Amino acid sequence: MASAAAIHAEGLGRRFGRQSAIENIDLTIARGEVLGIVGPDGAGKTTLMQLFAAILDPSAGRCTVLGRDSVREAAAINAEVGYLSQGFTLYDRLTVEENLTFAARIRDVSPAAYRDRRGALLAMADLEPFTGRRAGQLSGGMAKKLSLCTSLIHEPPLLLLDELSLGVDPISRRELWKLLYRFRESGTTVVLTTAYMDEALQCDRIALLQEGRARQSGTPGSLLGELQGRVFKLATGRPGDALALLASAPEVQRTHPTASAIRILTHPGRSLGAETVASLEAMGKVTPAVPTLEDVFVAGRGEAPAPRPPFDLPAPSGISRPAVETVGVTVRFGAFTAVDGVSLRVEPGEVVGLLGPNGAGKTTLMRVLCALQPVSAGQARVAGLDVTEAPYALRQRIGYVSQRFSLYPELTTAENLAFFASAYGLFGRARREAVAWAAGQTGLTGREGALTASLSGAQRQRLALACAILHRPPLLFLDEPTSGVDPLARQRFWSLILALARSGMAVLVSTHYLEEANYCHKLALMHQGALVAYGSIPDLRAALAMPADAPVEALFVAYIQRVGKGAA
Repeated sequence: MASAAAIHAEGLGRRFGRQSAIENIDLTIARGEVLGIVGPDGAGKTTLMQLFAAILDPSAGRCTVLGRDSVREAAAINAEVGYLSQGFTLYDRLTVEENLTFAARIRDVSPAAYRDRRGALLAMADLEPFTGRRAGQLSGGMAKKLSLCTSLIHEPPLLLLDELSLGVDPISRRELWKLLYRFRESGTTVVLTTAYMDEALQCDRIALLQEGRARQSGTPGSLLGELQGRVFKLATGRPGDALALLASAPEVQRTHPTASAIRILTHPGRSLGAETVASLEAMGKVTPAVPTLEDVFVAGRGEAPAPRPPFDLPAPSGISRPAVETVGVTVRFGAFTAVDGVSLRVEPGEVVGLLGPNGAGKTTLMRVLCALQPVSAGQARVAGLDVTEAPYALRQRIGYVSQRFSLYPELTTAENLAFFASAYGLFGRARREAVAWAAGQTGLTGREGALTASLSGAQRQRLALACAILHRPPLLFLDEPTSGVDPLARQRFWSLILALARSGMAVLVSTHYLEEANYCHKLALMHQGALVAYGSIPDLRAALAMPADAPVEALFVAYIQRVGKGAA
């Protein structure tokens, strides 16, 4: 069986000093299969991919790749597979054409074969009009498609893709998958890691990795079937009371709130008890829910309940109505219009999701509202202040988490918190109390002495949020805060965000993970700098006459396509 497989691992392990990154992995991947590897930060996903690519040698066990031993025949494996790492794998000063040509030369692709493959790849990736553009000037989605093309130029029988879609908008992700499936049809085996559960659903099989071990694997259908009868939804207007009740219900394993409901997962072999259901029915309506892969992921993370979310947060200071109001806000960079006449209104306690393709103008708009980017035209008032007239005062009334988390890696968690508290004018006892409160709310208590550089991605995410809410601002801006974060960390993060919103804080968040739209009270859809739709998910569905259960991705794509047709 091993010789017929694309990859066969037996007892595979890898240590770095005393630290075990991968341990006792037994896994066989069939030729032509698409396997998705999912797991939390630090689970060992990247290490496993590097073992498959023969970049690392195992510390224990053995691995054969395309019938070759990963230690004795590492060079042959390196030359045969296509490996795409998480980082930017292109040369940003080279053009699209030059990057593709370079990739072909180092893979010993003949000129004749390159001419044949070049046109097909560029056509499939829709990159033909951009062959003269430098890689550093491509959008995130276009750069990922070019990276994939450079990995495919030698027509490898095996593709290893580490977080292919990280930071890529939903439309570009669909295009990437179309490209993958075309090669899969020719027999190419694909192994990928992903933090997107909707992406994992497109795989033939999924392997869940935890603490370096393969916890379970199976088809998406088989994994989802294991949770039948264990997932429920409570629609309630009293989420705080309901969460408090569910925290003490013995049959409940985990809960997490969304904008309009609370999702409930029970322990294996148990359902909601009659007493629990009766108490919940007094607060709203309980119905069975269809399991998702996020439920599968969360269910397998041990039996310990998630930390109790902060149900009763103090109201932020300085709340004004509306929290945000823009009229015709426009931002131009020379002849390029990044934000085009955007008008929107956000009330206190609302969570508004800012969605759109790469380059839609989301980050630029957010920087305008944070008084970090001047407007070319229009007006914007944030937290009761005009962004152009009182930028310094405004920054004291908002919290902002940027895409790259503006933390100091050489400082400890406590030192970062103390620094940001001082920046917000908190000193002495007020600073100590603010730091203790923010650390407690974000689950960082006990990690105060850890260097920020040593924290996992999820922990850095929570630290960035803690630094942003130290002064309890009435308005919070989050620019793709959960990119690459595993589902459990994402759920815990959103539990806190919704608790902050219930206290009266307004939240404006950008995201490429469309499932997060369900945590938002309203969606603001942007395309080419313009606001093309604004409202709740039910209202946006109704505006397009879509079914009430239409997925958010279908809604998103429908609005973007409608704008595209109108422009044409």
